Amino acid sequence: MLPLPASSRRRFPDAEPLLSHCFDTPLGPMEVIAGPLGVSLLEFTDTARLQRERDDLCRLMSTDILPGQNEGTRQAEHEITEYFQGIRRVFSVPLFTPGTPFQQGVWAVLRDIPYGQTISYQHEARILSNPRAIRAVAAANGANRVSIIIPCHRVIGKNGTLVGYGGGLSRKQQLLAHEQEWEQPSLWVSG
Repeated sequence: MLPLPASSRRRFPDAEPLLSHCFDTPLGPMEVIAGPLGVSLLEFTDTARLQRERDDLCRLMSTDILPGQNEGTRQAEHEITEYFQGIRRVFSVPLFTPGTPFQQGVWAVLRDIPYGQTISYQHEARILSNPRAIRAVAAANGANRVSIIIPCHRVIGKNGTLVGYGGGLSRKQQLLAHEQEWEQPSLWVSG
């Protein structure tokens, strides 16, 4: 677990702290941070941006991040475990993701991309009725702090290339391959 940032000093005496819990996945350990309103961060622990995201959450939510578990951290770990087992394709854990209205719109589009499918940044911008905002869409995808559950790994370049993923392009490829593997119809026949 990362040390608490200096910016996490409590600003409001009645603000509830966010709780942080780390757990293992087939692609490496992840950290989930959640408060009473839901999960606000889910990232691989070796990503370069993790400390900045933690600092941003403390600032945006005017609270501390403390080690521990709550309903949100437990449910996120459970659902991510099911995802990697090929059981879960849709997530139900409550999310609380501070961001601009534009970011919220982009993240809503991401959550609507079906399991096992991909879209381009250009297509994502068109869905948002703003086809010229490709770079802004890419930046909002990059600001997503809830990996896998808000599936920014499902967005690719318009020519089908893998581009831009905070967890690394190797992980992006592995996540997409995982979803393709489990999306295939079973060849097992009973009888």
